[in-house]
Amino acid sequence: MGLKTAKQVFLRGCQKFGLFERWSASSWRRKRLLILCYHSLSLEDEHLWRPVTYEPAALLEQRLALLNERGAAVLPFAEAIARLYAGDLPPLSVCITFDDGSYDFYQLALPLLQRYSFPATLYMSTYYCEARRPVFPLMCSYLLWKARNRSLPADRILGVQRDVDLANPAERQWAHQEILRSMDGKTETEITERLAARLEIDYQAMHAKRILQLMTPEEVTEVSRAGIDVQLHTHRHRTPVDRELFIREIRDNRARLEHMTGKPAVHFCYPSGVWRSEFLPWLKEEGVSTATTTEIGFASTHSDRLLLPRLLDMSSLSPIEFAGWLTGLSAALPRGR
Repeated sequence: MGLKTAKQVFLRGCQKFGLFERWSASSWRRKRLLILCYHSLSLEDEHLWRPVTYEPAALLEQRLALLNERGAAVLPFAEAIARLYAGDLPPLSVCITFDDGSYDFYQLALPLLQRYSFPATLYMSTYYCEARRPVFPLMCSYLLWKARNRSLPADRILGVQRDVDLANPAERQWAHQEILRSMDGKTETEITERLAARLEIDYQAMHAKRILQLMTPEEVTEVSRAGIDVQLHTHRHRTPVDRELFIREIRDNRARLEHMTGKPAVHFCYPSGVWRSEFLPWLKEEGVSTATTTEIGFASTHSDRLLLPRLLDMSSLSPIEFAGWLTGLSAALPRGR
């Protein structure tokens, strides 16, 4: 029996014998905050392409329904952090966070959150928000995956010097890297349209559906007015190790977000979960009060405010495992790689 299966069997037994309720009401759980992390919802088949980042909207709806059924206290992020360190959290305290700010948040996630009246924080990257086109590296990867039943002919303009068998994931990865390396003054739109044409994919239809695009500035304004807390995620979705470049990312991101929302941006999320110890004093210099990671766990009074753990929720996490994390029991179980 694998570790994942064993954990599910154990959790079902705990649920059957009432241990979920005990852990939910325990002082241990009362002193901890579960910060849920989501990225994007599929507009079409993105969850089949990249299941760690994308999930079907139906799965998010199931999670929100479970939070509602179990009486979780879904709190606004700033309030939750204040109450965590004050030792004043309600039972089953939870925060909901989304990273990046893709269009699918506006189209699919926001209506679900509103249906349950749940607050959420959206960590918004702003470069592609202003650019109003798909995120280029992601779109190239997605197009290659969409054509996985065929080959990509050698193409000097794309920088691919030989035919590529796209049925092979390693070959797709190689072609992706070569395309990204061979821009040579060509625009992202030119390369994307060229790649789609070579693969015989209707890129214009995909573009019209806003697949792999971020929200526009106007949509960010709208979700902020709807009560979503829009916060920092860097302008270009990167964390340079150079201090000046790092600070520029924060300032560029903050200026744009505060212009869109009219509200202060003081909470931060490390893009792709990448952080280094030297980032912490730089964030403090810029007036950032909290930062979330992708380290798995509960936030407690022992957590550094600039290294808050979260639970990345995804399709591979079964309903019983999600319930185990909500109650707190799963924190005591061994974790696989």
